[in-house]
Amino acid sequence: MLIPPFRTLLLAQALLLPPTAMQAQNSPVSTSPIQPAATPTMLGPTDQPAPAETMSPFNMADNMELTYRVLNGNGKPTGELRQRVVTLARKEREESKDRKVPEYTATLKSGLYNTKNGLVHLQDLTFRTRRDTCFTDGLADLNTDALRSFRDRKLVYNPTPLAWPNTPTVGSTLPPGGISVQVSSSVVSIATVSTTIRKRKVVSGPTPLKTPAGTFSCYKVESARESATVPRPDMALRTNVKQVDFYAPGVGIVRTEIYNKSGKLDEVRELASRNAGQ
Repeated sequence: MLIPPFRTLLLAQALLLPPTAMQAQNSPVSTSPIQPAATPTMLGPTDQPAPAETMSPFNMADNMELTYRVLNGNGKPTGELRQRVVTLARKEREESKDRKVPEYTATLKSGLYNTKNGLVHLQDLTFRTRRDTCFTDGLADLNTDALRSFRDRKLVYNPTPLAWPNTPTVGSTLPPGGISVQVSSSVVSIATVSTTIRKRKVVSGPTPLKTPAGTFSCYKVESARESATVPRPDMALRTNVKQVDFYAPGVGIVRTEIYNKSGKLDEVRELASRNAGQ
């Protein structure tokens, strides 16, 4: 039987389509400090990827490096946050007994450095994306200063990812997230140390935001940041401050502002470079 030319063309196009499944890319995890990218590629407004096409979290690529400069409330540099993507993977997440959805993950080495290039602390973070939402690791909000007095204790980490929709709606609220750490000795529970980002609301956007890494179209997300140390149920030490994130779909968090209890700007983290990876 002869195949009509129109159907022949459709068949040829179908055979040329690339596979849609993303294969995991594995890269050994290094425990050495993260070094800054030698020649970072700056992303401008025309380079910002379309979030609707996102498969890896925030369009991350293998070996991609991100650098955030850390400033105090007066704009003075206090350090630098360097992140490198070490692995990308595709998994299946079970939503119900009969339903699974693809989930893409990116594992990052995240190191905070002081102004003298000394490593302050190093973390392994996991970012995820499924359906139309990306998720950052709640572990990134860990208050390391609150854990200094609990050295040589058993620490059990329980992070809750923070959701970042690819198409935010102004006026909408976002789920809370953060990190809870259970501190204990070999025989007794000592305390729970936590940082929770709650009351998250998309208040405006998209609006162009200029950074050292380029200009990005961002949504402004305001939230309440609570740091707590609870030695027992009837005793808790809590600090509540305001946090503002500027989020660019397809790129990630471009700028974070943290205010003190008096409402004065206390800390800024701003994207300084984002290279394309290899």
